[in-house]
Amino acid sequence: MTSTPENTAGTAAGTTADPSASTGAAAVVAEAEAVTEAEGIAVQAMAATAATYPVAPGYRLNVRSGPSSHSSLVRQLPYGARVAIRCQRNGERVSGPYGTNDIWDCIAPGQYVSDTYVRTGSDGFVAPRCAN
Repeated sequence: MTSTPENTAGTAAGTTADPSASTGAAAVVAEAEAVTEAEGIAVQAMAATAATYPVAPGYRLNVRSGPSSHSSLVRQLPYGARVAIRCQRNGERVSGPYGTNDIWDCIAPGQYVSDTYVRTGSDGFVAPRCAN
């Protein structure tokens, strides 16, 4: 038995069984691109509204290059500052207005503050652990 275009499964290259199929495929691609763009916008919005935590009232908090009071001073946060915590790691044990512990908050690449000066509402980790 020989095959003819009418009884073969599928379609020949360059042809479609339904002329609206190519329009439907374009619509699916456009919808997928719109969903991807919307997800990207949602991620940006979440990052912009990421949780920030207040620095203890009455303190201009030192920002260090590492998780230690002996690390070099990078800058000083002003009174009433709030910080977004990127990640946390263990370091020097420090006492501050919110207790004593060895947790340091990374607020930017190479910038750390002692968690004992940041009101996180927890005695433990509230962010992912820093990679190194």
